[in-house]
Amino acid sequence: MLAVHQLVKRFHTASRESIVAVDHLSLEVAPGEVYGLLGPNGAGKSTTLRMIATLIDPDEGSIVLDGVDRIAHPLRVRERMAYVPAEAGLPERLSGREVVRLFAAIQGVPNAARRSDELLDIMGAASFADKPCGDLSTGMKRRVVLARALVHDPRVLLLDEPTDGLDVPGRRDVLALVRDQAALGRTVILSSHIMGEVERVVDRAGVMATGRLVAEGTLAQIMERTGSSNLDDAFIALVEGPG
Repeated sequence: MLAVHQLVKRFHTASRESIVAVDHLSLEVAPGEVYGLLGPNGAGKSTTLRMIATLIDPDEGSIVLDGVDRIAHPLRVRERMAYVPAEAGLPERLSGREVVRLFAAIQGVPNAARRSDELLDIMGAASFADKPCGDLSTGMKRRVVLARALVHDPRVLLLDEPTDGLDVPGRRDVLALVRDQAALGRTVILSSHIMGEVERVVDRAGVMATGRLVAEGTLAQIMERTGSSNLDDAFIALVEGPG
């Protein structure tokens, strides 16, 4: 469903120094799979997701999503995927229902109002869907954002730190929703640095450090590679290196 090959992204500082944020990254994710993109802050996770989501262009490499070349046909890729950033980005004066219906209309979704209401109900947001988004808690906003992302029935779902700022029940509920989406056949890529939630939801993971993919596989394979008995120790060993 998603194939990324030798992806490179460089940024330039004010002094024209070149910084490599993503360094020849390659990965593949299957339909119905939850893939964890793991790494500390600054590892390149968000930059990778933003390139896949067509928000920024790679300097090198290729991305093919559902058989469509992301470089040649970015609009067709957008039709097939949804990107959920860490920030909610919801208009404070609009209600959750208005936001989701607006995005459904923009995407040309048939029966936009009914589809929006169904998703808000599925996401557990129906009881507060008519409140202004500015009055919602972080967890409530996350449910509205997920409904907004799914309104056009995307094949691939990109989630950047989806539980950031949530309390324990909120984290649990969002992770359950992620597994539900995979069960429907969607490909999910979840960026995170919280190993406890990763263990609950992902099928495979790739660990990033300084822009590179330093390990990939099932969680058991990643722990075996580092000789670690838990994912936290394996993560530290991979991102910090010897000593």
